[in-house]
Amino acid sequence: MKLDPVDAVVVGAGAGGGVVAYVLAKAGWRVVLLERGRQIPYEESGHDELRSQRTTVLGNAFGPDAEQVRMINSPLTGKFYKVRANESAYNNVAACVGGGTASYGAMAWRFHPKDFRMLSTYGLVAGSTLEDWPITYEELEPHYEKAEYEIGVSGKSGSNPFDGPRKKGYPMPPLPFNKEATLLAGAARKKGWHPFPIPMLINSVERDGRAGCIACPHCVGFGCEADAKNGTQNTVVARAVKTGNCTLLTEAVAKEVMTNEQGKATGVAYFHKGELVEQPARVVVVACSATETPRLLLNSKSKMHPKGLGNANDWVGRNLQGHAYSGAYGLFEDEVFDGTGPAARVALCDFNHGNKDVVGGSMLANEFIRMPYLFARGVRPARVPRYGLEYKKWVREAYKRTAGVKGPVQEMPLWENRVEVDEAVKDQWGIPVAAITTRRHPKDAETGRFMAERAAEWLKAAGAVETWMSVAGLSGTGGQHQAGTCRMGKDAKTSVTDSYGRMHGVDNVYVADGSLHVTNGGFNPSLTIMALGFRVGERIARDWQRR
Repeated sequence: MKLDPVDAVVVGAGAGGGVVAYVLAKAGWRVVLLERGRQIPYEESGHDELRSQRTTVLGNAFGPDAEQVRMINSPLTGKFYKVRANESAYNNVAACVGGGTASYGAMAWRFHPKDFRMLSTYGLVAGSTLEDWPITYEELEPHYEKAEYEIGVSGKSGSNPFDGPRKKGYPMPPLPFNKEATLLAGAARKKGWHPFPIPMLINSVERDGRAGCIACPHCVGFGCEADAKNGTQNTVVARAVKTGNCTLLTEAVAKEVMTNEQGKATGVAYFHKGELVEQPARVVVVACSATETPRLLLNSKSKMHPKGLGNANDWVGRNLQGHAYSGAYGLFEDEVFDGTGPAARVALCDFNHGNKDVVGGSMLANEFIRMPYLFARGVRPARVPRYGLEYKKWVREAYKRTAGVKGPVQEMPLWENRVEVDEAVKDQWGIPVAAITTRRHPKDAETGRFMAERAAEWLKAAGAVETWMSVAGLSGTGGQHQAGTCRMGKDAKTSVTDSYGRMHGVDNVYVADGSLHVTNGGFNPSLTIMALGFRVGERIARDWQRR
């Protein structure tokens, strides 16, 4: 079935795509927003730890459907694996309106100015494809501000001395420290470090008709019963639809970006209710995630694009990055857990850059609340066995006396870390699946160990009687915070898009998700993806209106 043409079709209603749809609809464009998942109300997702987006023992509360099994072919082993979406080999990609913003921990970080200049700061790291972004922090700053105000961020301006310059403070005050954060903040100050409240995409007060945070202990991996957590699903997507210019179509699975004889995009073909539908459009925006976006582009082959759309130089799908999360846990004499969520309340950025003999670093923050299953499964020092009476005693006695500090260590981009498609293996819609190959650069482990040592140092200063470190290994990446697979750049030979997300060689196709990241920062990337969404959307509206 072929539909009437629209101005733009946006594929993916997550952090980037939801923002672009809003910007274009607000500008008067006729927009169709395709989302492979559904709206997930809180009543449906609830607080079931075993069916959350972080612990998927009984399925993924925010999709994809647990029965939609992908087959992943790893060239590292030459074997096929049945991998349910959101497991480590497939990466943690939600499939619902709002994407990952419907269930994320909601940290609202701006990247550090040096995160945009990693090559200039550290020089070429052998074996990596390390590069500077084609834009600076200063160029993205107005869009960071727009994301903070349009989506809604609570925080304390000026409390992080390592933050990039900003023109305005946060629109809401910060969430107050809980017991654990108060303890850690005092210890950090005694060491001469600079703790501050984490900026959060969570209402600290009532805003836009929605409640402020009620401090429940369920946050990361869950929906919010108070609707105080701000994602694109309850902000910009809702506003886009309200303009009357945006049609949100759920359970619509994109098959390919269609092109004409000249190689220009003409729209998107997608499956909906068992039927293949063609949606013609003047502009196509792909914002499916750093794994699903290259999959869609590589599946969009034609005479003019035999290796996939935008892939003339074999860069689509390359440089897959995540974060090499590293840190430490500490056991205290007294209880430090007071049940106040979201537990992650305090952070410091003293070690994002400028660390001797390591490349980059990360922010450090106290961990989100370890729900019982997650704690019992993996939070224990090496001296504690994995089962038996001693193990049970540990879980019972240590749960409220344990605190964690971790950071998203910035990974080195690698050419061979990639998303491909396997023509021989199809999903339930007959679309070739993603084949993911990943490993980490040795520098990531070095930086990770340095950050883990700082985390342990922080916990000891706070009074921990025992600490143990957690350092990311070298075997894989991209389990969460996927990025880099359609990096932006000035040279079409070494990047997929220009600095505004427009695809090299196909001027009416744009990318607007974490795929654009040249490097992934030492921070959770959601706010940066949203900021890039505003930058990309505004550029599309300006350029194509002028034409």
